[in-house]
Amino acid sequence: MEGRTTHRKWVSALRSIARVWSVVSITLVVAFIIGEGVTATAAHEWLGLLFFPLGICLGMVMAWRREGLGGGITVGSLVIFYIIHLATTGALPAGWGWLAFAAPGFLFLVCGLWARDQAPAPV
Repeated sequence: MEGRTTHRKWVSALRSIARVWSVVSITLVVAFIIGEGVTATAAHEWLGLLFFPLGICLGMVMAWRREGLGGGITVGSLVIFYIIHLATTGALPAGWGWLAFAAPGFLFLVCGLWARDQAPAPV
C-alpha cells in the first residue's frame, strides 16, 4: 500500500510540473505570436504552423483532462513539425527551444501511462 501511495505522489508531482510548464509554454507561444505576428507565406510554412504551435498547444490544453491523449497529440505534433521542417529545409530545427516548448507533452504522456498502470483492474 505504501508503494502505491508513493507512486501516486510521484504522478501528482509530475502532473503539477507538466501543468505549470504547459501554462508557461502556451503563454510564451501566444506572446511570440502577438509580438511577432504570423508571417507564413508558403503552404509548407502554414502546415508547419498547424503542428507547431497550434497542435502542440491544443495537445497541452487537452492533456489537462486526458493526459495520455493530450500528451500524445503534443508529442505527435512536434514529431510531424520536425518531419515537415526536415523535408522542406533539409535540416532539423536548430536549438533546444522547440523541445522546451513541447516538453510538458512528454510529461503528460508519462503521467497518463503511470496513472493507467496504477488504475484498478476491471472485474
